[in-house]
Amino acid sequence: MTNLFSTFDPCTGLISLNWLSTMIMFLTTPQMYWLVPNKNLIIMNMIIKTLHNEMKMIMPYKGSTLMMLSMFLMIMYNNMMGLLPYIFTSSSHLVFSLSLALPLWMSFMMYGWLNSTNLMFTHLVPSGTPVILMPFMVMIETISNLIRPGSLAVRLTANMIAGHLLMSLLGTNTVTSLTLISLTMLIFMLLMIFEFAVAIIQSYVFMTLTTLYSSEI
Repeated sequence: MTNLFSTFDPCTGLISLNWLSTMIMFLTTPQMYWLVPNKNLIIMNMIIKTLHNEMKMIMPYKGSTLMMLSMFLMIMYNNMMGLLPYIFTSSSHLVFSLSLALPLWMSFMMYGWLNSTNLMFTHLVPSGTPVILMPFMVMIETISNLIRPGSLAVRLTANMIAGHLLMSLLGTNTVTSLTLISLTMLIFMLLMIFEFAVAIIQSYVFMTLTTLYSSEI
């Protein structure tokens, strides 16, 4: 590693295969090899059913939860794969998160403005806004609407980078004392548990915010 940010370099080496780590998730749950569902598949099915029932109350269109659940699983698998050693974390790059957030936001906006133009205009002015403040509210709501894909992408990327940078900083310090080594290992274990929780929470936040944006149409 030449510097601290080399772990986030997608083009390390002469022939870079780092981005193939995004596809590893398709090899982790081969259901066709199991005659009886294992515990991992049972837990995953429980999570999917719970999220499906939760999103049915928000999503106005039938069958649209499949797309959101697929996105949730893809982001969660990529976040968790980044916790394994020598595996490139693709979700720590804006290319990955923007390629998910921007097309979804664009499709929502195009569908809303083409099919429900009056409803989209009503979202620009909240109910009960004084007449004097209406032009300013239109500007504020328009800007907040335009930065939604950027905020989604930056939120996911920044949260994934922060924990990896902290672990990289702790890993580069050479410690000779046995007490300090034990303390460092304890901190690493706590950080790994924290990063495991962040990986799940950030995928859930990304899916939930995208669902809420689509429910406004």
